[in-house]
Amino acid sequence: MHGKTALVTGSTAGIGRETARRLALMGADVILVGRNPERARAAAGELSREAAGRVVALTADLSDMAGLRRLAEQVTERYDRLDVLVNNAGGMNAERRLTRDGVEATFAVNVLAPYALTCLLLPLLRAAGKARVVNLTGGMPDGPIDPGNLQGEKKYLGWTFAHYNQAKTALMAMSHRLASRLEDGEVTVNVAYPGHAYTPGNQATPMRAFPYLYRPAAPLIRLLGPLLLSDMGKASHSSVHLASSPEMEGVTGVYVDARARRATWPSGALDTQAQQAVWSECERLSGLNPERDRPVRS
Repeated sequence: MHGKTALVTGSTAGIGRETARRLALMGADVILVGRNPERARAAAGELSREAAGRVVALTADLSDMAGLRRLAEQVTERYDRLDVLVNNAGGMNAERRLTRDGVEATFAVNVLAPYALTCLLLPLLRAAGKARVVNLTGGMPDGPIDPGNLQGEKKYLGWTFAHYNQAKTALMAMSHRLASRLEDGEVTVNVAYPGHAYTPGNQATPMRAFPYLYRPAAPLIRLLGPLLLSDMGKASHSSVHLASSPEMEGVTGVYVDARARRATWPSGALDTQAQQAVWSECERLSGLNPERDRPVRS
């Protein structure tokens, strides 16, 4: 990874931070992205003291297009190429709420942000020649996608349904479609499943954010999480593999499990109607199209 530049969103703590640390230890110059300026600077300072690569911190609110555009502008001003983009940041809310753009927050952070940031940084990724985009899924992304409920308009939580899980499946659907749209070999798009980890984000998730059937297990997770799920190195293995492994050069449209083994895509993510619905929603909300590298004009 020496001589390469990688950007990792949501990288001031948890899986994202460990992903950034491991890439920096391999020699990559790493751009940490977080919401809190102090935490971002502190994380960059700590990683810089142990890493071979240069580590810098940028802050951005990834839940709205203005924040995503400012982040892309900052990166473009400082760098002339980007070798790796790891869309690690995610979020799980207990109830439906809207961002400043009027977009449902879970969809905005988990699906729209990776789509829009990839589009905005595509010129830098293409300038690298052989760039990689790694999108992190999570939860239980194995259910169907309801094209009429992409933003939780009809249903947000149920006995077994969680909008977060659908959003992560929607991220996979978008990623699969994006990989097929960027088949020129310059930029690859793959999806990593990190497994379950007791991250700061998970620790802060209230019990009412879980589907009703699974809520009784939440206290057990709180109890055993620090003991069984605290290894961020293990949880970052799949994303680091996709970002750095020589065997993944030029490989696109792949989904890997927590052990970095190629896995079968969930049927919901491969559903062509669902893929088109997610793609159209991302394009409409962002005004961006990766095949044109410019805003969509109405």
